[in-house]
This record gives sequence, structure tokens and C-alpha cells, in this order.
Amino acid sequence: MTASPLIVCDNLVRIYKIANLEVVALQGLDLVISDGELVGVVGASGSGKSTLLNILGGLDRPSAGRVWVGGEDLLKMSENDLKRYRLARVGFVWQQGKRNLVPYLSARENIELPMIMAGVSGEERRSYSMELLEAVGLREREKHRLSELSGGEQQRVAIAVALANHPRLLLADEPTGELDTATAEIIYQLIQDLNRQMKITALIVSHDPGIARHVDRVVSIRDGKLSSETFRSTGTPAPKGGQPGATGEVAIDESRPAVDAPVQTQAVYEELTVVDSAGRLQIPKAYLEKHQIRGRVRLELTEDGIKILPANHREHGPTAEWLAEELTETRSGNGLRGWLQRVQTSRSAKKKIDESK
Repeated sequence: MTASPLIVCDNLVRIYKIANLEVVALQGLDLVISDGELVGVVGASGSGKSTLLNILGGLDRPSAGRVWVGGEDLLKMSENDLKRYRLARVGFVWQQGKRNLVPYLSARENIELPMIMAGVSGEERRSYSMELLEAVGLREREKHRLSELSGGEQQRVAIAVALANHPRLLLADEPTGELDTATAEIIYQLIQDLNRQMKITALIVSHDPGIARHVDRVVSIRDGKLSSETFRSTGTPAPKGGQPGATGEVAIDESRPAVDAPVQTQAVYEELTVVDSAGRLQIPKAYLEKHQIRGRVRLELTEDGIKILPANHREHGPTAEWLAEELTETRSGNGLRGWLQRVQTSRSAKKKIDESK
């Protein structure tokens, strides 16, 4: 049975105005995330990842579109409603440890701070703060301040702080960006464990291509729109050497197991291109370059689906559209040389059409 959605983004647009320039951070993004799901969000710098997290966290408002979290329309919330939403419904973990914690407070005091602001009683604060420190493996570090904690320990305390008010949604923006690989693995595993134990929905923005090993699903954002989704499942080994959009795999020990050893299953990752509500999709750049697709394509409906062909595909002979494209490509030249090139190309193209008849 599929879990009900906690997050629904419908055609989200966010435009920032900087001086006299308009920067489009989101360009009609659609996204649905189920309650209790653990999702990774990847994309190049400037693709719109952090903008999406800021909108979901109530720190920013979209320029157009709609967004619901837990059945509530964030666009209809007043500023005071958004403040209460951020305090009670959302937990944030940022890349920089100093942004997450107050340096002159101890680990336990940092965790208790959001509860103090929410009016939680002293006894309940102390009990739950110690419970969270236990959950992140830092009970013995309760009295240590920021300067006495390693980078990984700071992030673990930050996660505990983010969970202090029992939020339904955890948003982590590059939580492992300043950590070494081994420590990053610990942070990923901790978020994964807390997601399962506390039934919390979590989104992790990351540049780490290996994040698929730690989440239920990876959504890729390109140019402000959802471009693809990668799902993890277990099953038979995937084909070797996938390309963009193809199934990938994680290496495992392929040695033959002992007779009584449990059969080892392999995690299989499949990347699917996203088609939005308007029927738009983003074709991987490698595919476009391989088939020399630019500007326009030709669609053919088949029994199995839809075939995408270059506009100059001549399986059924040259067309008037192809001739126009061939001529257009030579019109960059000016003067006598440009005129000669156009005449030459026109004759060549006409000859090809005549020969195909």
C-alpha cells in the first residue's frame, strides 16, 4: 500500500530579482513525496535545490505554483503561521556546523533551546534532550561545547536539534559537505536510522553521486525542473556500464557464499526521466549529442511507446522541414561567399529529395 503524500509541489516557479536582472531558480517544478519517505535531491550548483528546500521549509515563497505540506497550503499561510510552521513542523540541518549550533551552549543546551522557545517544561526538556543525544550516539558529550566537538559530532548534535520539536519533515542542505568520506557515511546512516525509527520524512540535498545508497529515491533537478528520478530496489544484478537514464549497480562481493550463508541480494538502481504535468521532459545531454538533436525533434507513436527522432531523420526520405533546416544552417554567412554557400546547399538538398522519390 502506497503511503499518502506529505509534500505536493505543483508547477513551482521562483524568480529572484537582482538589480535589473531576473534569475529564474525554479521553472515549473512538480514533485510528490510520500509520508515517511527518505529522498535525496541532487543537481548542479544553481539548479534550484536549495531554493526548493527553502520553500518547503517556509523560509521562502514561490513566485507561482502551489505547494502543500501535510495537507496545508504554504502559500495561504500568513507570516505568523509560517513562523509556527517552521518552529513545530520542520527541522533544518545546514552544511556549516556553526549555523546549526550556538557556540557558547553545550550539546544538551543546544538541543533544549528549540524546546524552550516552544514552551516545553524543564523536566520534559531534559528527558527528551538526553533521549536525542542517545539516539545520535553522543550521550557522553552532553556538556561539551561547539569548540570541543569534531565536525561529525557537531552535525550529529545539529540533527538532534532539528528533531527537538518532533517535526514531521527534516530538511538537510549538504549536511556532509564539510566532512570526510567516513564521517559522511556515519551521518547518512544516522539520518536513515532516524527516518525509520521516528517515521519522519527527510530530504537531503547533496552533491554526492553515491547518495542513492542511503535513500529510498533520488530526484535530480536541472535548470529549475525535475529531470529524473533514481529508485533503489533489490534483485538480480543490473547490466554493466549504464549510460544516463540506464540502470546502474553497486559492486558487491561476488564470491560464492558458503552452503549455510544467507543469499546476498544486490541493490539495483534505475534512473527514470521525469515527464511533468505539461508533458515536458529533459533528455540527457549525452543522448542529444550522440544523435545530433538540437532545436526540434520528430515524435512517432509505436505499439510500445513514443519514439523520439532528430528533426532531420530521413528514414522515410527528406522532407521540406529538413530542407529548411539545411538552408538555415548556412545563413550565418554574409556577402558573396554566403550566397554561394546557400545556392550550393540548396542544389545539393534538392538533388537528395529528387533522388529519394
